Amino acid sequence: MRRLPKTEANLSNRKIEGWNVIRRVTPYLWPPGQPGVKLRVVLALGMLMLANVIVVATPILYQQAVDTLAPQGAKAGNFLALGAIGLTVAYGIARLGSTGFQQLRDVVFTPVGQQALRTLALETFTHIHRLSMRYHITRKTGGLSRVIERGVKGVDFLLRFLLFSIGPLIIQLLMILGVLLYKFDAWYMAVVIVTIGIYVWFTFAITEWRVKIRKQMNDSDTDANQKAIDSLLNFETVKYFGAETWEADRYDRSMATYARAAIRTNYSLALLNFGQAFVITTGLVTVMVMAAMGVQNGQLTVGDFVMVNAYMIQITMPLNFLGTVYREIRQALIDMGDMFDLLEQPPEVVDKLDANVLKVQGGEVVFDDVYFGYETERPILKGVSLRVAPGQRVAIVGASGAGKSTIGRLLFRFYDVTGGAVRIDGQDLRDVTQDSLHAQIGVVPQDTVLFNDTIHYNIAYGRPDATEAEIVAAARAAKIHDFIMSLPQGYQTQVGERGLKLSGGEKQRVGIARTLLKDPPILLLDEATSALDTQTEMQIQAELKAMGRGRTVLVIAHRLSTIADADRIVVLEAGRLVEEGTHDQLLHHEGRYAQLWNRQLMEEEEAA
Repeated sequence: MRRLPKTEANLSNRKIEGWNVIRRVTPYLWPPGQPGVKLRVVLALGMLMLANVIVVATPILYQQAVDTLAPQGAKAGNFLALGAIGLTVAYGIARLGSTGFQQLRDVVFTPVGQQALRTLALETFTHIHRLSMRYHITRKTGGLSRVIERGVKGVDFLLRFLLFSIGPLIIQLLMILGVLLYKFDAWYMAVVIVTIGIYVWFTFAITEWRVKIRKQMNDSDTDANQKAIDSLLNFETVKYFGAETWEADRYDRSMATYARAAIRTNYSLALLNFGQAFVITTGLVTVMVMAAMGVQNGQLTVGDFVMVNAYMIQITMPLNFLGTVYREIRQALIDMGDMFDLLEQPPEVVDKLDANVLKVQGGEVVFDDVYFGYETERPILKGVSLRVAPGQRVAIVGASGAGKSTIGRLLFRFYDVTGGAVRIDGQDLRDVTQDSLHAQIGVVPQDTVLFNDTIHYNIAYGRPDATEAEIVAAARAAKIHDFIMSLPQGYQTQVGERGLKLSGGEKQRVGIARTLLKDPPILLLDEATSALDTQTEMQIQAELKAMGRGRTVLVIAHRLSTIADADRIVVLEAGRLVEEGTHDQLLHHEGRYAQLWNRQLMEEEEAA
């Protein structure tokens, strides 16, 4: 039994969290080879320190002004010799200077943060496109978009609050503790330390509990969002089966779970706020009582009392937000951890370090004893050998589940074979770059999916640098130019989500025009007309045949009448190639192909 490659899902169950997340973010704030960004970070940190020094010095100016105005002020004097008015003005300038440095810090640092966000978002978006088809068919698109959205927002929050809230708070606390120890005695510092210790312990304990509830809210939010997106993407199906109420009930159940978690979050927030207020108020009153006793004993001045009060208020204000900031930082770390987990998922299909650019000379396609299965327990292809000569049109037919579409996916290298090899002009697909391979193959799928943009954009997607004349020429070749020009907005007509504003035949023609514009030497037609009505299918088949002239063409077919004129037809059965030849040869052989042909004839006669 051949072993299948490891998938993204089972390669790593390791979660990135906590300090690992912070370590992952650091390179984006201190990017190598960008001295300008590093200079901005240094300047922002310098302004942060200046702002904190001014904040801590401001109460001292306030204390000096009060002592100067007090009855004993003439005796006490002030170390700046500015007088009461001068000290008051200095106090105002210090407050303004603190705010000014904080705002200037934000101005200097904002471009750094935005560049980090942009780089991370682009890296994540690019990485998702590198992940294999196996990963994308097992992931929910709505949930994936939520992971990216919350992860990028988490980085933004972490940059702002970790650097400019928690960092300044710690610096302020250390400075204030130093002032209290120098100006008063160790008891004041001890009370403040105990108060902050209890406050932080209580805040973190309650917040950890709230984070678990928030995780439930996130899960419910993701689930509700996924159900909403899934339902809207399948709008027609919902309408066909009259399932609006069913879909609404599914969505409502997810929102009910979210609402219950939100209620618990609000209740726990009330407990957190009251507990914080109780701890900080107790510490504030204790320190103020100690200062008042010192004033009564003559050991302290009224200005000292005011200064102690100012420092306690300075401590209280940022601490009041500590619970919220800590919870948001924890949540940001979780969200960022999910995003970095996504970035850690290794692509299943990767280029070799010494991979060459695919060079197509004739366009010969060879499947050499190919084995493959999406799961170890369920092999799909079992030793398939197939050669498509340059310029030849070969059709692949068989019952559902025989492995027809799998051959197309292996040719485009959505997956790597688990045995044997796929070659183009003698070059193993595993030895060439994916970009060069994809550039040489054009695909017209069964269901052409269009971007929610204009017809012009969707055709030009085949070759974005194409001229207007080349785009129109491709549309003419796909027999859709006249239809486009009959629309009020012509090529600028919006096609809607997944192209729903166009009919099946119109979408298919846009897809053909897009592939014609790409002008690849190898074509893969994956049941390109099986979803269309007979008349539309006949029209598009003629266009597909014209499109295939001079190219190597693989046709994965459901309706056998559409490939009767193929140069060669191969029949797959349970993952094995059981017959091959021309249409007449296979009918004469009276084997599996003849059975499929006769069955379809009977079905068409019954339908008629």
